[in-house]
Amino acid sequence: MAILNFLQFFLSDASILVGLMALLGLLALRKPFEEVVSGTIKSILGFLVLGAGAGVVVDSISPLGTLFNSVLNIPNAALPVNEVFVSIVQQSLGQQVALVFLFAFLFNILLARLTKFKYIWLTGHHTLFIATLTTGMLSVMPVFAGNTWLVILLATLISGFMMTVMPALSMPFMKKITGTDGFAMGHFGITTYALSGFLGQFVGDPEDSTEDMTFPDWIGFMKEPLVAMGSVMLVIYVILGLLSGATAGEALGQYWVVGALMNSLRFAAGIAIILLGVRTVLAEIVPAFRGIAEKIVPDAKPALDCPVVFPYAPNAVLVGYLSSVVGGLVAMVLQLVAGGALGGVILPSMIVHFFVGGTAGVFGNSTGGRKGAILGGFLNGLIFTLLAGTTYTSFGGLNPEWVGSSFGDTDFGVLGNILSFIGNLLK
Repeated sequence: MAILNFLQFFLSDASILVGLMALLGLLALRKPFEEVVSGTIKSILGFLVLGAGAGVVVDSISPLGTLFNSVLNIPNAALPVNEVFVSIVQQSLGQQVALVFLFAFLFNILLARLTKFKYIWLTGHHTLFIATLTTGMLSVMPVFAGNTWLVILLATLISGFMMTVMPALSMPFMKKITGTDGFAMGHFGITTYALSGFLGQFVGDPEDSTEDMTFPDWIGFMKEPLVAMGSVMLVIYVILGLLSGATAGEALGQYWVVGALMNSLRFAAGIAIILLGVRTVLAEIVPAFRGIAEKIVPDAKPALDCPVVFPYAPNAVLVGYLSSVVGGLVAMVLQLVAGGALGGVILPSMIVHFFVGGTAGVFGNSTGGRKGAILGGFLNGLIFTLLAGTTYTSFGGLNPEWVGSSFGDTDFGVLGNILSFIGNLLK
């Protein structure tokens, strides 16, 4: 188990996993020693830069959640935070999750080798998330009580299957976004990504892109995507700060307006860092994957984390993010009105709304322009909030004494509801 725990820790780091795949690909291509070293290190550095940018973004938008919760003031509501829930499940099921994590990754490679779905999942933390979800929910089903190895087997099969098949749903739209089929989406929000791309074609025109939006001369600075992102975030911060009263000072400091300004600018800076990291990764990992495709898994394609599409439509990211927040608020109102019939009440998770909602905006924009981006983001917020609400009680069963969080991304909601339904049938 010590070895397995080390492998889980080692491979759950996306930068190491991508670097390992780049190394294998370059060795398979028989590249010179200096190119192998350079390509491997650059791939790792690219993902480290991407992760650093994501960290800056998360830190800059986290206070928004505090302000939102203060304004809404809803008792006994849940906030979807994947990492929090994983840490809780690890306390009781750490060894099983470690085994599923490793076996699911190997099963993904096996399926890519034997089937037409040639996608190798390289988003390590999402492999850990889905291993935790499947292991946790199967373990609390009475029919599997005490049968640890059966739980591990089923969780491995489900997780590896999802890691192999879900990227295929993204590919028709990834081609529209990137102009190539060199890589797929490897982030478990693909349900709403594919839905956004599919429905976008019915509501708008891809020629009416978010990236071609025009602004009056007096706000001409909004033409620059990073400046626009920082400016919009500042407006949101100021509005919520005024509404939240004393909480603004607690979340942003004594002079909360200054804190709002700096967090808004940090948000834009984090996006700039993410874009740099994405460019570095794509410049190295896609060519290196030719070696894996030629020698190990014919026609293999990497499935990468959601920020890889951000450089292709930065404005759509912002549009999708804001629309997702609106969709989440609508879903939250429905949950409140339903009085428990739709499960728990889910508070706005700024992290899920930004990364998953922003990506849904990019997918919607690829087929429906700005209207598609708005629809994609809105649907993401609506769907993931409703799904998180209906699975909330099932997730809580993993630790009855602890409530307040659940998984957030839409694919986790879909799978969680399916497993919950099956579990109820097998009681």
